[in-house]
Amino acid sequence: MGIYKDVMGTLVRVLAADNIDNSTKQSWQKLIDADLRQGGSGSSISVRDKFDYDCCLYALLHRHLDAAHWDVLVAKYSTHKANKVGAIGRLSTRIASPAPRLFIYKALTAWAIPQLKGLQTGKRSTDMIVLPAEFYDMNSWDPDANPERTRYRWRDGIKKRLEALEEAAVIHATEIFDSEEIFIDAA
Repeated sequence: MGIYKDVMGTLVRVLAADNIDNSTKQSWQKLIDADLRQGGSGSSISVRDKFDYDCCLYALLHRHLDAAHWDVLVAKYSTHKANKVGAIGRLSTRIASPAPRLFIYKALTAWAIPQLKGLQTGKRSTDMIVLPAEFYDMNSWDPDANPERTRYRWRDGIKKRLEALEEAAVIHATEIFDSEEIFIDAA
């Protein structure tokens, strides 16, 4: 029975399942739950049942994705701070680059936790990892002060490796989702 609409929305929802409690709802979750209550897609199951299914899919992905795929998805999409930080740390040892380890770690972290606009004006939730603006200054990533062109080449290479790993992970997750027949037919 299909209860989800698309891969990326499902992936984000499933990876957030370990960070959701029953006392408060995130704004995106309220929208999904409102859709269910109003007879929208998937309305044949309760909000609690959908949450339980999210948790089952979380466990299924964790079990069937290889460690690098799991870590890249958690680093990029999880809302659980500790899981996100742990995944970033594990990924930093898997990324091959001529850059120093500190540079790799900071480039990966900046990719996984992009700088947010509107934070200074109080428009963003504070219940997320927020890095100081100076963290995104690539000059602080390389204590050896290599040439700027070299640092850009390193950063771009790391970003390409991460995006390729993310794409492969999403493809694998999609295959898992499709085998479970979780998507609403587009008929």
